[in-house]
Amino acid sequence: MGEPVPPTLPPTQLPGDRLDSWKEIAAYLSRDVTTVQRWEKREGMPVHRHQHDRMGSVYAFSSELDSWVRGRRLRLGDEERLEQTPVDAEVDPQPTGTWRARAWIVLGGVALLALVGLTYVITRSRGSNATQPKITSLAVLPLKNLSGDPTQEYLADGMTEALIGRLSNIHDLRVISRTSAMHFKDTQLSVPEIARSLRVDAIVEGSLIREGSRIRVTAQLIRGATDEHFWSETYDRELRDALALESEVAQSIARKVEITVTGEERARLVAARHVAPEVYESYLKGQFTLQKGVTKADIEESIGHFDEAIKRDPTFAPAYVGLANAYGNLGTIYFGVPASEVRPKEISAARKALELDPELADAHLLLANVEQRQWQWAEAETEYKRALELNPNDSSAQAGFADWLLCQGHVDEALARTQRAREHDPLAVSGLTIGWILFQAHRYNEAIQEIRGVLAMKPDDPDALWDLGFPLIANGQAEEAIPELEKVVSFSKRSPGSIELLATAYARAGRRTEALRLINELKRRRQTSYIPAGAFISPYMALRDYDQAFVWFERAYQEKSNILQFLKVHPFFDPVRGDPRFIDLVHRVGLDQAR
Repeated sequence: MGEPVPPTLPPTQLPGDRLDSWKEIAAYLSRDVTTVQRWEKREGMPVHRHQHDRMGSVYAFSSELDSWVRGRRLRLGDEERLEQTPVDAEVDPQPTGTWRARAWIVLGGVALLALVGLTYVITRSRGSNATQPKITSLAVLPLKNLSGDPTQEYLADGMTEALIGRLSNIHDLRVISRTSAMHFKDTQLSVPEIARSLRVDAIVEGSLIREGSRIRVTAQLIRGATDEHFWSETYDRELRDALALESEVAQSIARKVEITVTGEERARLVAARHVAPEVYESYLKGQFTLQKGVTKADIEESIGHFDEAIKRDPTFAPAYVGLANAYGNLGTIYFGVPASEVRPKEISAARKALELDPELADAHLLLANVEQRQWQWAEAETEYKRALELNPNDSSAQAGFADWLLCQGHVDEALARTQRAREHDPLAVSGLTIGWILFQAHRYNEAIQEIRGVLAMKPDDPDALWDLGFPLIANGQAEEAIPELEKVVSFSKRSPGSIELLATAYARAGRRTEALRLINELKRRRQTSYIPAGAFISPYMALRDYDQAFVWFERAYQEKSNILQFLKVHPFFDPVRGDPRFIDLVHRVGLDQAR
C-alpha cells in the first residue's frame, strides 16, 4: 500500500470562494441567518468552524454550498447511485457483451426505480399541497439588521412596521400587529413555537442589509405548523425606492397565501412613490425614537426628526402622522405640556396627513383620539369606525374605540371589544389596556392581576408601575402602591402625572403631610412652568378636600384636561357623583347624553 493521500480542496476553493461569517453565507444563499443556521443543524449544510468552535466563528466555501444546494434539490438520491464506481473487470471477469448487457439491465432498473420514485414524490407533493390548510393569518417578525452597524436598527424596524401596515389593510387576512411582533425580536424560539403563541398559520421572517444608498431585503414565508419554507425572495433596491420595495414584498406575500384581495385593498397594496433617502431616514428615526420614548426629551427628539422629514418633503404624509402622534404624547398628564400648546399642532398634522392621503388609517385614528379629548364625541366615533374600516387589524384602533365606549359609560362593551382584540392579536392588547378598563369597571383585583402579568415580563416598566398604582389605591392597598410609584417618579424625572398619583397614594394611606408636600411641589412648579390642572384633582379627592378638588375640576375644564374624558366612570370621583357641581360638569363635557 502506498502512502495515504492527504485530502485536497476542490480547485474552485480559492480565497475568493471563502465566506467568512454567517452573514456572508446567508447573503450568498439569499436567505437570512436564522434559516442557514437551521439548514446546517438539520440538513447538513457544509459549514466549517475554527478551532475554538464558537458559533460566530464559521466559514464556508461557495463551491461546497453550490454542490450541497444541487444535492438538496435532488430529493431521491438516485443520481448518486449512477455515479458509483463501475464494476471492476478483475473482480467480476465476464465477457464484454455480458458485462454490457448486465450494465444496461442495472441502469434500466435504476432508471425505472427513479421514474417510479419521482412519480410517487410528485403525486405525494401534489396531494400534500392540495390538502394544505389555507393561510388566513400571519405574523411578520422583525427583520434582522445584517448591515453590521447597530445604528441601522431603526431601518430594519421601520421596514418591518411598513410591511405589517400594508398587509393589515387586507380584511380577509389576520395580521399580527407590530406590538406583538416586536416581542420576538432576536428570539431563540422556533417558528412553530412563535406561530402557536400568536395563533397564526404562517410566519414571515427575513433580513435587511444596507450598503450606502442600497438596501437588500430577503423575506420568506414559513408554515407555522410544519416549519416548511414555501416562498422566498430577495430584493435589491435604492433606498429612495423603499416604499416601492415594501409594496412589492406585500404583494408577493398576498399572492402566495392566495388570499382574496378587493380592488380597493389592491390599490392600497400597490400604492408607492419615490421618497428621498434622507426623508425616509428622518421619518424612520422619528418613529424609532418615539416608540422607545420614556422621557419628554425622547418625544422632543422624535419631533425634530419628523420636522426634518417634512422640511425636506412637505408631501410625505407618514411624517405628519408621526408628528401628530408625538404632539399627542406630549400633551398627556404624564409629560405635562399644555394641551392648548400641543393640541392645535396635533390636529393640524393629522389633517395635513389626511389631505395628502385620505385613506391613511393611522391619520383617522389620530384625529379620533384628538376629537375625543376635545369632547367631540360623535366626530370621534366616526373617525374610529373609518380607521377600523381601512385597517381592521389595527389593535390601536380597537383599543381607541374601546376607550371611547368606556368614556360613554359602556364599560362591559369596552371590555368585551378589548378582549376580542386580544384574542385576535394576543400580545398587542396588553394587560395595561385591559387593566385600565377593569379598574374603571371597579374590578380591582382583576385589574391588578392583569397589570402584574405585564410586570412579570418587564419588572421596571414605568407605564406598568404607574398603571398598577390606580387599582392598588382604589382597592385599599395604597401602602403597597407607594414604593412602586416612587420608582415611577424617579424613572420619569418627576413628571406631573407620576407625582400626582404618588400624592394620591400618600393621602389614601393616611400620610397627609407627604401628600401635601408633593401637592405644594406641583404648585411651586406651576408658577414657573406648565403643570396640568388635572394633576391636583385626585390628590385633593384622596384628602377628602372636595371643595379644593372642584376648584381644580373647573380649571381642568378650562384646559380641556384629558382626565375629564373619564368623568362618568373614574372610581376616584365616586365620592362626589351626587354633587350638583359634578353633575353639571358631566353635562358640560357632553357625557350625560345616552349613546
